[in-house]
Amino acid sequence: MIATERLTRIFGQVVAVNELSISIHAGEVFGFLGHNGAGKTTTVRLLNGVIAPTAGSARVFGLDPTTHGHRIRARTGVLTETPALDPRLTARQTLHYFAEIYGVPKSERRRRIEELLEFFELSSRGDHKVGSFSKGMRQRLALARTLIHDPELIFLDEPTSGLDPAATREVHQMIERLKQRGRTVFLCTHNLIEAERLCNRIAVMAQGRLLAIGDIHQLSSRLDRGHRVSVEVDAADLSRAVQLFARTPPVVHAEAAPNRLAGRNGGAFIMLYGVSRRDVPRIIEAALHDGLRLYRVQPEEPSLEDVYFALQEL
Repeated sequence: MIATERLTRIFGQVVAVNELSISIHAGEVFGFLGHNGAGKTTTVRLLNGVIAPTAGSARVFGLDPTTHGHRIRARTGVLTETPALDPRLTARQTLHYFAEIYGVPKSERRRRIEELLEFFELSSRGDHKVGSFSKGMRQRLALARTLIHDPELIFLDEPTSGLDPAATREVHQMIERLKQRGRTVFLCTHNLIEAERLCNRIAVMAQGRLLAIGDIHQLSSRLDRGHRVSVEVDAADLSRAVQLFARTPPVVHAEAAPNRLAGRNGGAFIMLYGVSRRDVPRIIEAALHDGLRLYRVQPEEPSLEDVYFALQEL
């Protein structure tokens, strides 16, 4: 559905997008993760043909956004970071207005508007003015507006920015419902929890550069320390256990984890890096062979937060 090859955009001396090469498949929620200035919004504008690239190329629906931007935009929906809604209009009037702009046939407008109001749980507020809506309700209406022309591809640029936890949860639920319906979503976000919860695959960006791309398991494999295992041993054995595990293949690094709450046995925790679930028998064997009092062994996969900050340091 989307493919870019060394896509680049330069503004003066600033390289906003630097040789970006990605592909996005139909039906997936694709996360575009990065801090402000990572190139997320610029990429959305490039893919919709709003601005032209300095170098490289892009294809959306097999079309070049530079020459077929109008055709692409007719098939995409874009929710900007700060969507503007007229507080004087009702929810129905808002959707009717945008249905006219997007050329939704008159015979379909009423049905389409009612479907969207129901989908976004706004039917009971359809005739209420937008100015009376909560932040979460306004964002749901903005999402409904984005879908008024039934786009094949949806771009969401920081859809939960500035929302409180309750409103954020509402938006997440709506994106989950879009995902269940097989919609293709390009989600720009700096929210790690949001990306990990909602996305099939994630591209990690920094200063216009693509650092990594893949699902959470593929991204985790990029870490030097890889997966990890937490081990609870008797507190009296802590120092000896750290030394033992540090020289037990395939452990890359072993360290005490004093911030971990001790279990009922009053043990102490050690984190082992570079190991995964399949290495647990070897770890247990080494501990028992050395006479360690072992209380618990728990495999843990790196979180997206671990991966993200490790990639930023590369």
